[in-house]
Amino acid sequence: MSEKKHFVHPYIPNSEPDVKAEMLKEIGVKDIEELFEDIPESLRYRKEMKLPKPLLSEMELKAHFERLLSKNKTCKENISFLGGGCYNHYVPAICDEINGRAEFLTAYAGEPYEDHGRFHSLFEYESLMAEMLDFDVVNVPTYDWTQAASTSIRMAGRLTKRSEVLVSEIVSPDRFDAIKNYIEPVMKITKVNHNMITGLMDLEDLKKKINPEVAAIYFENPSYFGIIENQGEIISEIAHKNGSLSIVGTDPISLGLLKPPSQYGADIACGDIQGLGIHMYYGGATGGFISCRDEEKIIMEFPSRLFGITKTAVEGEWGFDDVAYNRTSFAHRENGKEFIGTASALWGITAGAYLALMGPKGMQELDQHILQKSLYAIKKITAVKGAKLRFTSSQFKEFVIDFTGSGKKVQEINKALLAKGIFGGKDLSYEFPQLQNCALYCITELVSKEDIDKLAETLNEII
Repeated sequence: MSEKKHFVHPYIPNSEPDVKAEMLKEIGVKDIEELFEDIPESLRYRKEMKLPKPLLSEMELKAHFERLLSKNKTCKENISFLGGGCYNHYVPAICDEINGRAEFLTAYAGEPYEDHGRFHSLFEYESLMAEMLDFDVVNVPTYDWTQAASTSIRMAGRLTKRSEVLVSEIVSPDRFDAIKNYIEPVMKITKVNHNMITGLMDLEDLKKKINPEVAAIYFENPSYFGIIENQGEIISEIAHKNGSLSIVGTDPISLGLLKPPSQYGADIACGDIQGLGIHMYYGGATGGFISCRDEEKIIMEFPSRLFGITKTAVEGEWGFDDVAYNRTSFAHRENGKEFIGTASALWGITAGAYLALMGPKGMQELDQHILQKSLYAIKKITAVKGAKLRFTSSQFKEFVIDFTGSGKKVQEINKALLAKGIFGGKDLSYEFPQLQNCALYCITELVSKEDIDKLAETLNEII
């Protein structure tokens, strides 16, 4: 009887029998099955996996993946009006150049074995973000906005020793669910209604739901619908009168024009830096920021890393290193307030390069550009019969269009738009049942006047 041939996978060197045997010998295991003995038999897959045959040459493999990738419909060959958390902003060439440098681009979490300026670069990022946010302290980026919001709420719970948070009902449903999952072991989450005409938070509902157990009120400005929440000061005042914290989620791109949260009473601001010189990459690269004023009691609740500047033993030289390292789970391990590990430090360096390039004037001009184009887009789209603006409040970058009067579903409209090379607005029917036939449109600096005109003309044809 012939011996069964061992299959050696060309992409997996450890599948070679001699290599595998040497590894098992080194760890003192006779058979690979010993490593899996704790897994119940009912959970073990004993059949042969139906994998495609491996392509042996690099040339074949490259051609195969190029064929697969050619099926994608990207924002390079299509006009995009999609937003909802990941945005098609322009990425200056210098951002890619800097985040690709060997001293920053490493295999794991931006953690080189030696520091070649990474701490310094991240300190500069924190400083630039702090200036824009009008706060004193900004963390090294965590995973994304959702993580930053969740951690901010947990921080509020620890600071106030309370167990409930009030959250605006018009945050991204995905973000709300993740926040709920993250805080529920120790806190209760309660939604606050919004006004169905203006899109602003319903202050009467907020006043009804505020109570002595509320650690914080969390709302976003601009909101998920792009609405500028002009009641920020009132919301923060309601929070503070109750001994609660005011936490504001914000898109930093908007701060070239809008007041930073610190100026309408926020104790903690958080959000995502994806729009600051970072490509979309199939839904993100993302990086969450958390910021606050220089108050030790708040700072000591940050679980993430903070880099600061200090004098060194050499006259005239400065050093950059962790601030209050003993706050983190690196120091406390399993006894830490929250776990912090792999993060998005590289994107902090990228965002720092973007902010340094743009400067305050550049950010202001960018926001004016986006705002003007958004107003033009609203005017053109709402001139189409059967399309109207859903909310009456001022909006930035994103806005909701109601197509109920057209007699068509957003899904139908978007399918017809795609056939013309246009990504229409995000269908909100699934996330918000009360917004049937409504779509969330996004305008960035990469959308031209001609693009908006083409959208309006195509909508006229479809509807």
